[in-house]
Amino acid sequence: MSEWHKTACSLCYVNCGIEVQTEGRAITRVRGDRENPRSRGYLCQKAQRLTWYGDHNDRLTTPLRRREDGTHEPVSWEKALREIAAKLRAVRDADLAAGRPGSMAYVGGGGQGNHSGGGYGLALRKWMNSSRFFGALSQEKTGDFWVNGKMFGGQTNHTAEGVEECDLLLVIGCNPWLANGFNRARSAVNDIKNDPGRRMVVIDPRRTETAEVADVHLPLRPGTDAYLLGAMLALIIERGGQDDEFLATHTEGFDEVKAALGRIPVDDWITHAEVEREDVDRAVDLILAAEAMTVRVELGIQQGRNSTLNSYLEKLLYLLTGNFGRPGTNALHTWLMPLWSESRGERSEITGFEYIGGMLPLNTLAEEILADHPNRARVLWVESSNPANTAADTASVERAIRAAELSVVIDVAFTETAALADYVLPAASQHEKWEFTFFDFEFPTNYFHLRPPLFDPLPGTLVEAEIYARLFEELGLLDASTVDELARVPRVELLKAASPVLQENPAVAPVLLYRTLGRTLPNGAAVAAVLWPGCLTLAKRMPVAVQRALDTDLEGPALASELFDRILANPSGLAFTRHSYDEVWQLMRHDRVHLAVPELLSWLESLDPERDRSDPEYPLSLINGQRRRHNANQILRPPSWRRTDPDGALHVRTDDLTAVSAEAGDWVAIVSRVGRIVVRAEIDDSLRKGQVALPHGFGMSVPDGHGGRVVHGPRINVITDAHDRDPIAGTPHHKDMPVRLERATAAEVAAAARDAEVVHALISAGS
Repeated sequence: MSEWHKTACSLCYVNCGIEVQTEGRAITRVRGDRENPRSRGYLCQKAQRLTWYGDHNDRLTTPLRRREDGTHEPVSWEKALREIAAKLRAVRDADLAAGRPGSMAYVGGGGQGNHSGGGYGLALRKWMNSSRFFGALSQEKTGDFWVNGKMFGGQTNHTAEGVEECDLLLVIGCNPWLANGFNRARSAVNDIKNDPGRRMVVIDPRRTETAEVADVHLPLRPGTDAYLLGAMLALIIERGGQDDEFLATHTEGFDEVKAALGRIPVDDWITHAEVEREDVDRAVDLILAAEAMTVRVELGIQQGRNSTLNSYLEKLLYLLTGNFGRPGTNALHTWLMPLWSESRGERSEITGFEYIGGMLPLNTLAEEILADHPNRARVLWVESSNPANTAADTASVERAIRAAELSVVIDVAFTETAALADYVLPAASQHEKWEFTFFDFEFPTNYFHLRPPLFDPLPGTLVEAEIYARLFEELGLLDASTVDELARVPRVELLKAASPVLQENPAVAPVLLYRTLGRTLPNGAAVAAVLWPGCLTLAKRMPVAVQRALDTDLEGPALASELFDRILANPSGLAFTRHSYDEVWQLMRHDRVHLAVPELLSWLESLDPERDRSDPEYPLSLINGQRRRHNANQILRPPSWRRTDPDGALHVRTDDLTAVSAEAGDWVAIVSRVGRIVVRAEIDDSLRKGQVALPHGFGMSVPDGHGGRVVHGPRINVITDAHDRDPIAGTPHHKDMPVRLERATAAEVAAAARDAEVVHALISAGS
């Protein structure tokens, strides 16, 4: 019998509210949830793919332990956790005896719409006295967080966009028509396109679907974003386009920024970006004419050349022109609980990289483990992540996993990382447990979505909170009688009553909440207990904004309880804060925006077109991980849903393909400084000359139906150079990788064709 259930999409971080129809354990249909107060029934093409989530041959249903020959054997939960606990304690004791920092490297902590386990995993890292935390955000976004810290005072001072109310949308390095990235993206783009009073400028090398409907498209040469943005800022200042009143009231450091911009050779930099000066002037005209401009950026500049500098320059575009903190402009936003933390300049002993948002670059994970250093990482703990496929330089990451003294993976599937780990612990999928997302990035009204499970957990699997609770109990960190006693304490008094336990061992807080408050929550929603401290903190820090959102005059712990109860009672999500625009300044840590960031102004002045020419050995620029109409992240493992683009083809212009004497449909080799892979070629003349693209979400090893495994599509990080990275954030230059094309050898073609034949058969069979 089919039923409809409310949940959320997990294929991008917008996490639109959806309703799904289920039959048995399968999602069969998807539609937008009109009762979701944020997305209001919106549905894009991605959500339809959720029918393939969680129902495949790589689901894990029993703990696994690696044998000496590299294969795995099933073991009981009790045996696995007992052995893991003993090894963790031995490493921790050795660290303490040697006086060295904790040697655990923790990777993951959840994914898109799958965050409930993260707090529990970080509790284990804290108990191991380790600060080493790596994740997808530190592969993508930490340069932006670093800039926010310098300008607004806090790395959790994250920015939001006012797309629905702007009269000018400036899109840089992204394609919201396909990738979303903000609420109701396609509807918003269409609204702007069809409104004669609104405009859109797109800065992107490729003629994307969004660029196709823009008023101005600036198809810059890959890797030259900083040059083009710098030239545009210089033109704004040259024409007196800054908002002097805004700058005097809300900022400091403008004179230093103005002086640096005044030294930019505008025409030289525009020429280097290979765009027309006339088009740049038109874009600047639109910026200066706008009443309310909002800037939307994404990985195109956050994983491109000069990525941290790019994040600074895009913020200067809206700050210098006063497009901040008003309807239709950029702003800051609130958090129920921040998705990342604050860092204060700490650096890795191994690589020297700064912790940003509490994280180290995922790009450096292998170095932290493989380093010849007494304080190297010895334990690798991976939760809901797959660094063997998603981190740069696959070969080094694989070596690092094998080299760890203990490696543990918690996941729903037998991933490429799990295949190398010492222990693999099977988790319930995000649709088999209570789940939530921390991607609440809206202003002036912000939203949170806790959603109930669609299915019971598969037999043999556990939710992450239960895995960590049992592990902590095995480690002797929780006393059963104390837990039973605290479980009877009223919610508003629980943390005070638990203070003696938490003072002795603060790391146990999430598990303690799960085992105590969690017992009292309705319908098995125990994992949501970790939200209670966030509700208390928010009600204390921002009572008026919470009261407005809930339409109540409750205060203090009563307000926190009301918020917590409403989160539990609203399967479509709810607004948790509502601000007025003049209150955006209260969200900053600085009193005024610090426009002058010395490190970045020096970087800007050091840019040199002559030094930034293409390497003739690798003349093409690869978009490594392109979003397309029919691809998704690695949450969808089975190939059977990929009936379009089943091979994860290389997109290449006709002229760039014929230059290597190849045609559409041929297998070609794509070569970087560190590796070589063979891919199917497909013509895409919307790309800029010299630009090629591979999609994300491929390269996974899946069962071939005959007792073996086959790799599905390009494993792109085999060719990613981990040392070609941002100097501040360490993020890889995924969106501008130097490569060349070559004819594939006969042997390579034969091997690629064999694998493709197997994958196509799996797709035809629906496996």
